[in-house]
Amino acid sequence: MTNQEIFDLMDRFERSSLQSMKLSKEGFSLELNRASAAAPSAAVVPAAAAPAPASAPAPAAPAARPADGPVIAAPLVGTYYATPAPDQPPFVAVGDTVKKGQTVCLIEAMKMMSEVPAPCDCVIEEVLKASGELVAFEEPLFRYRAV
Repeated sequence: MTNQEIFDLMDRFERSSLQSMKLSKEGFSLELNRASAAAPSAAVVPAAAAPAPASAPAPAAPAARPADGPVIAAPLVGTYYATPAPDQPPFVAVGDTVKKGQTVCLIEAMKMMSEVPAPCDCVIEEVLKASGELVAFEEPLFRYRAV
């Protein structure tokens, strides 16, 4: 499987109501689990209907963000972390000037941390996600102004 196929599969899983999924193929294995405090109630019919309203606003918000200015988008599906460790300050904050290639956040996917670099010398104008939130592929994380 290519990385893009894996990312597409992870994105589809994220948008679905499935709680877990396992795929095995020719020496390759992928297991996805949804972390949820409401997992015991997932079998209840109303719980399956609950993700639909939650996913409806999500596509609307990212579509509106690019009009506000350029954004740094998630390069993969995973969990967004604003800090290198829980007891440390965030990589960047609103108003910070960053250099091209400087790490602005981390995304954890499949127990691997990936650094997200700044695309250019810029000023961070808005942080669009909270630390610990799940992010989709190409979802805006920061709005910036090039300097």
